[in-house]
Amino acid sequence: MENHNTDETELIIITGMSGAGKTVAIQSFEDLGFFTIDNLPPALLLTFIKLMRDSGKSMKRVAAVMDLRGGDFFDSLVDAIDNLLKEPKVSVTILFLDADNQTLVSRYKESRRSHPLSPGGLVLGGIKKERDMLMDLQGRAKYMYNTSTMKPRELKERIMTDFATETSNVFTVNVMSFGFKHGMPIDADLVFDVRFLPNPYYIEELNPLSGLDKPVSDYVLQWNETQTLIAKLTDLFEFMIPQYKSEGKAQLVIAFGCTGGQHRSVTLAEYYGKLLAENYKTIVTHRDVKTRKG
Repeated sequence: MENHNTDETELIIITGMSGAGKTVAIQSFEDLGFFTIDNLPPALLLTFIKLMRDSGKSMKRVAAVMDLRGGDFFDSLVDAIDNLLKEPKVSVTILFLDADNQTLVSRYKESRRSHPLSPGGLVLGGIKKERDMLMDLQGRAKYMYNTSTMKPRELKERIMTDFATETSNVFTVNVMSFGFKHGMPIDADLVFDVRFLPNPYYIEELNPLSGLDKPVSDYVLQWNETQTLIAKLTDLFEFMIPQYKSEGKAQLVIAFGCTGGQHRSVTLAEYYGKLLAENYKTIVTHRDVKTRKG
């Protein structure tokens, strides 16, 4: 895991062989909280970094894919890196992705794409030209990954290990409540319908309150049905969430729904927000708790 100076603008240049995994890499850096840009012309690199450096703390970590798609612009990349190294408070790291020729040829055949250096020609010829062109950059790389036997998930895990910081948003569990009568959340990974639980809506003194209020949460949690549900869901989450995390997922959205999104769903979302926060970065939101009931 890297140690980073918060006063510096950290630039990761992702380059390497076409077909070696640069798309997965840039997505991984985005999940780590980097500002990412794909196929940036080297001539614009210094100007771009100066703009990012002056844009606030949210732009302090930048990852850019720079490869042969830039055409003639790519030839100036080494010069652009040399100029950046002269800049104060800019840290430049090159990540070079490689794979053996057989693997690259196989990946191109699977994708049915032509190599950028041999459009319409033999893929292997383009790969050999590309190796020659990238030799200088490869020698400057601090990190070199050979992805020949890596699955996308394994490449992402390697990047997470090498570039994550204590503040990186590596994996987040978002727990939300909602009301079915206001529509299903479209971004939820797991949805649990808790409308079968006893409803505080029909209790006069609880009706105007929500699951954020102790009398309502106490009411919802007191029932055997609720405790049985909690026991089963806790067991399920203990199994499933680590699987989502190990698969390389950046976030998981767990949604609890009741009729109006005021009482039962809010109570369960609050309960699991606190429980899951013991092991994961957790964010709790209540989509419809402020929506007045008709």
